Amino acid sequence: MSVFMDLNLSYTADRNALQSMVDTAAHLGFSTVAINYLFEPTAKKKQEIPTPTPINELIDQLPIVQGRSRPIRVLNRLTVVMSDSSHFRPTAPEYRSFDLLAVQPTTEKLFHAACMLYDVDIICISVTEKLPFFFKRAPVNGAVDRGLVFEVSYSAAIRDSTMRRYTIANAVSLMDSCKGKSVILSSAAEKALELRGPYDVTNLGLLFGLSDGDAKEAVTSTCRSVLLHAETRKTASGIIYTMRSCSESSCQQEAPPPSEGSLTLTHQLTHQLTHQLTCSLLFCFT
Repeated sequence: MSVFMDLNLSYTADRNALQSMVDTAAHLGFSTVAINYLFEPTAKKKQEIPTPTPINELIDQLPIVQGRSRPIRVLNRLTVVMSDSSHFRPTAPEYRSFDLLAVQPTTEKLFHAACMLYDVDIICISVTEKLPFFFKRAPVNGAVDRGLVFEVSYSAAIRDSTMRRYTIANAVSLMDSCKGKSVILSSAAEKALELRGPYDVTNLGLLFGLSDGDAKEAVTSTCRSVLLHAETRKTASGIIYTMRSCSESSCQQEAPPPSEGSLTLTHQLTHQLTHQLTCSLLFCFT
């Protein structure tokens, strides 16, 4: 059975509206949703990156997904709208508070940088205006090779007929470059009435130029790859994951002092491993 996801529910300070959107998403069959915090810095003054509110404070009780016996999974996401390269700070510690990280470039230069350089999970395509540049295959293919995905949202097309034309035009232009691969479809809904069911979203994907298979993947397996990419972004390429389970002082107090025999054994093992590694390196270079 497919696991459907909508990785873009717009954050609102109205907890009742947010609860209603999550309830509706679960009723429609979405197993995972992401609450999106939009960060749009300006050149006039420095703005603070928003801090996500814990899910248990936003939502009193997670609803059960329609057709499943488990509650819906809710994530936090940050989207940075970039009109200048200084708007995205790669080493900002605030980014680590979010499960997903996305950027929305507004110029061709920033789009190229997002595809080739930025350590993010999602590149958003603007749907509220006609893009001032064309999608080139080189940066698009570079983003796909790096595991990034492109996002097209549909709620703006529901609100206004002009935005509907922009949404379809920008989406079709993107599909011509990426051939329908590494694309996710999301709602960017601001209220529950703007949400659509997974199969309705896949039908919208056909309108955007996706094939049947690619349209279904845009709300299932490609979304799952975004979550996996987000996990590897927080680790050493998915190899090492560290988490402190207790404070240093408490760990030092609870840990018993090593005995003399254990220290001797540790030194012996370390010496043997070092010798084996040295022999292996010498064998490789001879």
